[in-house]
Amino acid sequence: MGHNHVHIHKHEVEGKNLFYSILLNLIITIAQLIGGVISGSLALISDALHNFSDVLTLGFSLFANKLSRRKASINQTFGYKRAELIAAFINAITLVIVALFLTYGAIERLFNIHPIKSGLVIWLALLGIVVNGFSVLLLQKDAEHNLNMKSAYLHLLTDMMASVAVLIGGLLIKFFNWYWVDSVLTIFIAIYLIYVGVDLIISATKMLMLFTPDHIDIKEIVREVHKVPGVSKLHHIHVWHLNDEELHLEAHLDCSEDLKMSEFNELLHEVEHVLFDKFQINHINIQPEFNKEDPKDFIVQD
Repeated sequence: MGHNHVHIHKHEVEGKNLFYSILLNLIITIAQLIGGVISGSLALISDALHNFSDVLTLGFSLFANKLSRRKASINQTFGYKRAELIAAFINAITLVIVALFLTYGAIERLFNIHPIKSGLVIWLALLGIVVNGFSVLLLQKDAEHNLNMKSAYLHLLTDMMASVAVLIGGLLIKFFNWYWVDSVLTIFIAIYLIYVGVDLIISATKMLMLFTPDHIDIKEIVREVHKVPGVSKLHHIHVWHLNDEELHLEAHLDCSEDLKMSEFNELLHEVEHVLFDKFQINHINIQPEFNKEDPKDFIVQD
């Protein structure tokens, strides 16, 4: 059975950036919670609760990031590389749960409007924008390469947007006494949280369920591999993400001739390059066959 890892340059995720973000969010959470109680702003309290959920989320992401670096062993042959996918999935669910709580509180407040101290709301919203904006910049690069970091990044980005909304609400309350806008903005924040949360849940679920990645076309893989001289048929194919950086393929490969192992190695080398160059598949596991009696479908139900 041919097996190969194509070595690629991996983006090194900076766990220390997560740690700094946790400290910053803890500070802003305490400040906004106290300010929300004093001012009477539900949007500010909602933003504080969202920030607190981010403290928990970022902590979980940091733990998963550290866990994923552990080496493989006899009992954990893949190590803990999928820990970050689990973290991303749980973080996405917390986004949706927080959003539902915010929506309930906002609707209830719409029917029980009371005065809000806008000055405190404005200053704390500005603080939230600065702190969350800085945290977003810390994680932006990592979020492009890692689903776990993307989940943490989205939490912080929505926090920053929520702070912008709270600031706008504070200004409208200050100059126009539109107290109802506090609840309306909270609902809009919640809707956006649900939108990004559900999208992240779908992405994480696909990886956890070992679904074929969206950008991979199995039929196109077959067409390209069949162009390699010596290949009869590629079948019994599985393609999945182990994590964000490792894309795996396993399959059976019928050879057109009864090859020696050394000859098959040369054939496998060509197939590996096709799969990596055209589809970025960097972990390849091929079972060689010649006139073997077994199912020849591309996808075989095991």
